[in-house]
Order: sequence, then structure tokens, then C-alpha cells
Amino acid sequence: MTPAVELVSAVKRYGDAVALDHVSLRIEPGEFFCLLGPSGCGKTTTLNLIGGFIPLSEGELRIDGRVVNDLPPHKRNVNTVFQNYALFPHMNVAQNVGFGLRMDGVSGATVRARTAEYLDLVGLSGYDQRYPQQLSGGQQQRVALARALIKDPAVLLLDEPLGALDLKLRKQMQVELARIHRQVRTTFVFVTHDQEEALSLATRIAVMSGGRVIQEGTPRQIYYRPAGRFVADFIGETNFLSGDISRVGDDARLTLATGEVVPVVGPAATGAATLMIRPEAVTVGALGPADADVDTVAVLRGRLVGVSFLGGVTRATVGTAAGQMVAVMPNSHRSDSSSLDELLEQEVCVWWSPSDAVVTEAD
Repeated sequence: MTPAVELVSAVKRYGDAVALDHVSLRIEPGEFFCLLGPSGCGKTTTLNLIGGFIPLSEGELRIDGRVVNDLPPHKRNVNTVFQNYALFPHMNVAQNVGFGLRMDGVSGATVRARTAEYLDLVGLSGYDQRYPQQLSGGQQQRVALARALIKDPAVLLLDEPLGALDLKLRKQMQVELARIHRQVRTTFVFVTHDQEEALSLATRIAVMSGGRVIQEGTPRQIYYRPAGRFVADFIGETNFLSGDISRVGDDARLTLATGEVVPVVGPAATGAATLMIRPEAVTVGALGPADADVDTVAVLRGRLVGVSFLGGVTRATVGTAAGQMVAVMPNSHRSDSSSLDELLEQEVCVWWSPSDAVVTEAD
């Protein structure tokens, strides 16, 4: 299948500064593809290159299989939704949404029909005669979405479109964006620095840093099998343990600087390594697991230094000789954090399944 967007060794320089360093990406038709990373990582530069707002310094950009390096934005069959909405304040909602079709010379009857269709898609039927200043931020964002989608672009670019909304409205718009994408099946390329937003919306994510793609994969792959410490640390919270990998027959073990040994899964090589364990994979208790076996369960001892009840989960912090470990354990109406509260400042065990941890090269 021809990719909707393909970047081949794309480079963008500003003088001596390299904003994008030989990035190659393949975005399939109908994907909700997210470019994720901290400020200055190159994600917005990538979006602007696809949109035609800035030129490539090197490499190749294809949209629907066609090289578009030298094409202006209006000839790329791409539309963009910006964070500030960019609505025309002197036009009402219907005029804003139908603007692109009118500029293309589409008949008035078709513009009206299509405008009504896309206002219904974004949940704004009946708002056609209102002006932008009469709408909430979320409603303005929906108008911007309808205006961008009405021309049926091959690719819709979204540049942190929810960044200006408050938290509650942002969550609501995430649900709406996912619904709209499912209905229209247009290829969405979404830029954000919000990890939770990327995980909840994207079909695939490219994590970027320093103008490069560090890891690309589904949200589950990125979260549960991060390629290294940067990705693991940037996407959620992670426990890190450093040591040396050794093998005894078919079994691999990580020996920590403290001399403690924990079983690991996966590494073929031996030597210095870092183990990454998500907090929800860790359990805390007064004793180790009932079936504790050094070959099947990883166990460390430490002192419980913090317990926080967070509604659906309890967050526990344990100070061990190898470093601080964080566990996030689910609650139910029958159990709360009180049993852990009683263990504060006492010796406890933390344990996890080796299959839930990821081994990478040493920092």
C-alpha cells in the first residue's frame, strides 16, 4: 500500500543548526500518527515540512506516493489545524467552514450541504450563524476541524490543537478527535508534547529528541517496550536499576552494585545494563510473594517511605539499597492503602515478574 506520507532521510537546517537530522518515516493511510517529544525535538519542524510551510534542506517528502518537495502548501492535498484555531472573526461558523470550498468555486448549494454535513460531524449543528467570539474554545476547535476536513484532504495535520484548552475540555476533545477520526478515516498527523494524549489517541507514535526519531511503534510498544532510558523516562514513570548481566545456563540475571541479584528476561549479551520496570508492574508488601523463587520472581528489600491514596490506585515509594522504587497498585472498594499505611517506615519487599521488565544497554 502506498503510504499517505513518507519522509526519506529528511534534513532541515537553519544555518549551522540542524533542526531535523536524517529522519525517515512512513505513515500509512488512515493512521492517527503522533509526533511526540519535548520542546525543540523536531516534531513541529516535521509537521511544517509535510505541510509545505518550510522547505527541506535534504531528503525527500512524498504524499500519496508523489514527491512534493517543491510544491506549495495549497497543492499538497494537506490541511492543517493550528493551536490558535485561526478562524476568521468577521465570518460566522458556516462561512468559516465553507470558506475553502467557496475559494475552489464550488456551487453554493454544495457548499451549504457539505457545511451542514461537517458541522453535524463535529457536533455543531445549529451553530452555523454564530460567530467565533460567541463560541467556547472547544467549539472553536471543532469549527477549525470541520473547516480543515470539509475539503477531504489526504492528510490532516494537527499542531498541538488541544494545547489552549483547560484539562477537562481537553479530555473531552480527545474523545471527540478519536471519534471523528474513526468516522472520516483521514490520515491524521498529530503533534503533542503530552504523553498521555499521544497514548490515548495514536495508532502509532514516533518519539523524537534532538531532531531524530528515537523510537517508533504502537502506544503499547512504546510504553511497555521502550527502546531506551529516554523513551521510558519521557513516557510515564519508570523504575531504573543498573548492574551487570550474567548467564547461568539458559537463565539471565542482573547483579546490582549492592550485590543483590534479580532474574531478567530477554538479553542475549552479558555486561553492563539497565533494567526498566513500570510502577504498575511492581508490588509492595510486608513479605515477598508466597511463591518467591529467585528464578521466577525479582525481589528487593527496602523501607517504605511513602504511601499515597489516589482514588483508583495507591502509589507506594520504597527506598532500597539499589535506589528508590515506585509501585502503583489498584484499589477497590474493599481495600485501600490503610494496610500499607501501617507499614510506613518499616522494612518491606518489592517484587515484579521478570517478563514485565525491559533490559537495555547501560546508561
